[in-house]
Amino acid sequence: MAFARFVRRLALAAAAALLPAAASADDIRIAVVGSMTGSLAGAGDQVRRGAELAAKDINAAGGVAGKKVVLSIEDDACDPKQAVSVANRVVGEQIKLVDGHVCSGASIPASDVYAESGVLMMSPASVNAKLTDLAFAKGWTTIMRLYARDDVQGILMGSFIAQHYKDQKIAFLHDKSAYGKGLADQVKAHMNELGVHEILYEGLNPGEKDYMAIIGQLKALRIQVVYYGGYPTEGGLLLRQAADQGVKVQMVTTSGFVTPEFWLIAGPAGEGTIFPFAVDPRDFASAKHVSEEFRATGYEPEGFTLFSYATIQALAEGARRAGTVDARAIAQALRSGPPVDTIFGPITFDAKGDVRGIGYTMNVWHDGRYIKRP
Repeated sequence: MAFARFVRRLALAAAAALLPAAASADDIRIAVVGSMTGSLAGAGDQVRRGAELAAKDINAAGGVAGKKVVLSIEDDACDPKQAVSVANRVVGEQIKLVDGHVCSGASIPASDVYAESGVLMMSPASVNAKLTDLAFAKGWTTIMRLYARDDVQGILMGSFIAQHYKDQKIAFLHDKSAYGKGLADQVKAHMNELGVHEILYEGLNPGEKDYMAIIGQLKALRIQVVYYGGYPTEGGLLLRQAADQGVKVQMVTTSGFVTPEFWLIAGPAGEGTIFPFAVDPRDFASAKHVSEEFRATGYEPEGFTLFSYATIQALAEGARRAGTVDARAIAQALRSGPPVDTIFGPITFDAKGDVRGIGYTMNVWHDGRYIKRP
């Protein structure tokens, strides 16, 4: 372990030596990291757009104590290995603040690199509770989250299924990822505690193109409700192939289904799919001006867009309060100082680095877009 750390430090030192001299020492540099390519590029695009407008607005207002916010956009494709590689590059470039990552399976391994190297990572999208739980257990103070946790989502969705579908045949499917399986297990555990039990629990292989075997199981068992823990690519494909076979199920799924890729893949088979998403700040008075800025460009700030905007706001305010880009000082300023003004209104962070007070609302896909569930 010590040797591995030594090798990592040598690699980072070499990367730092190659750093171009263009970046000003007066800049507040923030890496924006997410799935900019691949099947979840929609989520990465939302995070990028939110960060870019936040930086633009902060700079137009005078920056951070006169210092300019400068972004570096990085792509991890939601892949754990690529996320670690990106994290090492960010550290090598001496960037101390990160808006990201998006996927829990990328955020968790990347957090090890950031924590060891004194970088503050604040995720605007990762839900897996292990991200901040593990950091807290290890005494890492620079791993934070401006989004709701999956244990909160697990209680909500477990209760929802138990209340609405207790007399129906329920299956739990997941994609074996830290995100998908973690959520499926959380929802299942709470549903079981309420006396409702599934009759099928299976893992799918992400990236497969043919889910006829599992669809055959759903049909044979006469499954009526499927809770799917995973991403919209596989979930949408599963529903479309099931519909082609005349198998109709009610899908209840994860907050990741907020992205438009789901409907592009599922089409009409996605009608009625139910999922939670963190409370939508577009309706907040504190976010109205930002939402209007986006809409003026023809872009609707849905999904993770405004969470990323607020993350840049929080990081910038932390740097202003600390008077430095030292990650630990900024994290301390955000955790222990007064509430931070964001487009969500005033927010605070708990001892684990999780934002307080952001809950979920229930949404449903209807006619190609998602709306609040009536």
